[in-house]
Amino acid sequence: MTKKAIYPGAFDPVTNGHLDVIKRGSLIFDTLVVSVGCNPLKAALFSMEERMEMIREHVQGLKNVTVDSFEGMLVDYLKKQQTNIILRGIRTVSDFEYEFQRALTNRVLDKEVETVFVMTSEQYSFLNSTLIKEAVSLGGRVSQFVPPGVERRLVGKFKHMHIYKKKIE
Repeated sequence: MTKKAIYPGAFDPVTNGHLDVIKRGSLIFDTLVVSVGCNPLKAALFSMEERMEMIREHVQGLKNVTVDSFEGMLVDYLKKQQTNIILRGIRTVSDFEYEFQRALTNRVLDKEVETVFVMTSEQYSFLNSTLIKEAVSLGGRVSQFVPPGVERRLVGKFKHMHIYKKKIE
């Protein structure tokens, strides 16, 4: 029996922490689908297509990883993908509390759903996309947190929006 998992998220943008979870998840599951979700309650900086493209660029070498997107309920998407396994990365205790609630909710919505938690590597335990976007918008370098192509896209996006603050060196 092959094991297929879905790693859902906004990935706005994908970070080294996300990529760490993806790589490690690819070693656990036979197939891993990294799926960019559309959350109508959040305004994304990057389009769904841009986020998927950034992820694809960085998972090319992982033969059992694919990239997809979904709208609507995750439990419905799991059925469409013919799996019942969700992969989630945990950075902090507060992440665990939030993810635990989500896992229980998903299980109430579909009793077959299982959530597998992977602890993020310690060097990425404080990362989140919001902090990275804020740092770049203020002229900060984030090359240690995201791949170079992602950093370039962030700078380009903020310059285009005329809110990029170049640091005085």
